[in-house]
Amino acid sequence: MNIKCILSISALFLSHIYFAQETPKKESDKEKEIESVTITKTKKAVEQKADRTIFDFSEQPSLNSGSVMEGLKKLPGLVATDIAGMMYQGKLLDVFMDGRPLNISSNELNAFLEGMPANAIERIEIVTNPGAEFPATSGGAILNIITGKSAKNYLTATYSGNYNFTNYDKYRSRVNNSMNLNARNKLFGWQLNFGQNYRESSLDSNQDNLVTTNTDRIVRNYFAKTAVTFDLGEDRLLLNYDIYHNNNDFTTLGNGIFQGINYNSEDLASTLINRNEAVATYQKRFSDKNKKLDLKLAYSSSKSDFVQENLIIKERVLDNNSNMNNVNFKVDYTQSLKIFDEGKISLGGLYEKQNFETQDGGITNLDYQRQTASSYVELQAKLKQFDFILGTRAEDYDIDGIYRERDSLGEISSAKNLMPFKKFKLFPNASVQYNFMKQVYFTINYNKKISLPSISVLNPNNNTFAGPNSDTNGNPELQPAIYDNYEAKISAFDYAFIGYNVSVATNQVVQKISRKDDVIRNTQVNVSELKIHNFNLGIPIPFMVFSKSIKEMLKFDFNPDKINFLYLYAAYQKHQLPDIETKGFWIFNLMAQIILPKEIKFVANYNYTTTKGNYYYFVADKPLNSSFDITVSKKFMNDRLTVSVYADDIFNTQMNQFHSISQSPNVYLSSKYDTRRFGVSFNYKIPTRNKLAKEENNLNSTKKEDSAGSLPQN
Repeated sequence: MNIKCILSISALFLSHIYFAQETPKKESDKEKEIESVTITKTKKAVEQKADRTIFDFSEQPSLNSGSVMEGLKKLPGLVATDIAGMMYQGKLLDVFMDGRPLNISSNELNAFLEGMPANAIERIEIVTNPGAEFPATSGGAILNIITGKSAKNYLTATYSGNYNFTNYDKYRSRVNNSMNLNARNKLFGWQLNFGQNYRESSLDSNQDNLVTTNTDRIVRNYFAKTAVTFDLGEDRLLLNYDIYHNNNDFTTLGNGIFQGINYNSEDLASTLINRNEAVATYQKRFSDKNKKLDLKLAYSSSKSDFVQENLIIKERVLDNNSNMNNVNFKVDYTQSLKIFDEGKISLGGLYEKQNFETQDGGITNLDYQRQTASSYVELQAKLKQFDFILGTRAEDYDIDGIYRERDSLGEISSAKNLMPFKKFKLFPNASVQYNFMKQVYFTINYNKKISLPSISVLNPNNNTFAGPNSDTNGNPELQPAIYDNYEAKISAFDYAFIGYNVSVATNQVVQKISRKDDVIRNTQVNVSELKIHNFNLGIPIPFMVFSKSIKEMLKFDFNPDKINFLYLYAAYQKHQLPDIETKGFWIFNLMAQIILPKEIKFVANYNYTTTKGNYYYFVADKPLNSSFDITVSKKFMNDRLTVSVYADDIFNTQMNQFHSISQSPNVYLSSKYDTRRFGVSFNYKIPTRNKLAKEENNLNSTKKEDSAGSLPQN
């Protein structure tokens, strides 16, 4: 069967999905007589919108069986590495939770995502074209982790549990449990989501054949998220309070060469992180349903303690702690506007203040302060088959601080000033979309954004890990990066798309690694200009194209949850740097769904990235995050219980192996986690007495009329 035929059948498959979603089912007289019914709504696994891609986690056992980080690495188009961070379709990601920036340093982000169980979240939204209502500091794109669920007029409870293990040099176990409770009454609605995650893992690394290490890692995470909603006539008051606690221990065995002498080392690194967040939101509603006013006050704090001890000489090598406080007040207003066929205007403002202080042995070595005042306006209009968006955001930055660093003798210097950043800047955005029909469109987008250097890379002191062969320091002279992002995309029925985007960054912060004698130095620098090109496409192919005629398929009732199909994602990405010649690389993701007898669902997922491509100043020597995963799941007890068994990275191919080309001779680096794991997961919706209770609006959605996330959303 040729390619044209397969593409035609894929278009047929998509159109059947569309009409199946749009055609309402007629009630028979017999159905009207039924006193009690249970209605189950199937969630879309993937949903494409003009500015974002939405991945459902709650109903996808292949994604929610491990940690949030493990689930993210399975998403087509997302690349996560230690050297380039997290990128989606070539754009660096700023991580939000429930519509709010996490405001944590890059050092703590991985620990947070590894500690959060994936079965505790509802979905992932990747906003590839953030509008004017989002902070301009979102950089290229936003990864928004949505944890909320819908509230009902009766108590509902959902339990999720997971156990998996790895077996390399020894057995290592991982277990997580979470519970979600929510309800509504005449006065208020409430929600409680709590859980724990215990995770054992190992990491092997090799730094230029100079030093090899094996790290035995134990991650412990506990969390509780609470929300209460009060209905005040047409208005609502939303209160949220979240707690996260991480307690991690890493034992590292190393052997290497320093100053021509072989050595062995044994270190214990312990990290304790406590994070708290409180949010109050008042939603004012008017007789005109298109007019809305939201006022939001948020406060978050994060405290981190990091201690590294040399177990051989019984000496404390590092003793760092940090304290972050962030407060912001946000106003958003929307109303309809007579522009063309229809339109609306959105405007608002944000004031934010952040303090971040780090200490080394009780002495403050970094005191960072940032104040941001911003406002925005955005117009949206519709003219026949065209949708238009035009907006701008004005932001005023005032960033300063002091730092101290140790000299070669270990003495702490006197205070020095961080490179200040005081600037007022406009960040425009524009979008034009042509709708061929519902859910089939072509769109072009532009936005200008900024990315502030992570506080951890500003700190000139080592706050990660100390060893004789490593010199890891931040750079207090780093400046923010400015992005111009362009995108064009054709999308059809959420599942098929083809697109191209390019990000042009000025003063992009990148990592460089060099070696002098027996010391490998890790630094962060600004690059004058960086361009990232990304071409990507996704298309579903039903397996029946290989066994049935077109005439037979025209009679078939397409339901994506009930048929066998293959989803193909492919992307080509190239990083252009000003001082070196670079090569691009391909990313492939194949996801196959097969419905076995007894309605058992088999899902296989394969990721592969080609080698020899550039990630900034690094070249991949082996396929990045290459993995083959399988999941088998079945629902029981009227779909209340879902049981899944799974195996990830079956062929043990997932690893990172690069060489740095920022100097000659090159520095070679490799790392390998114990990624081959086997496990079982459970999701149980505890039955309730009142099955006729009506499902209400989401507990804490910013829009009272919709149901997109229970906690405050942008």
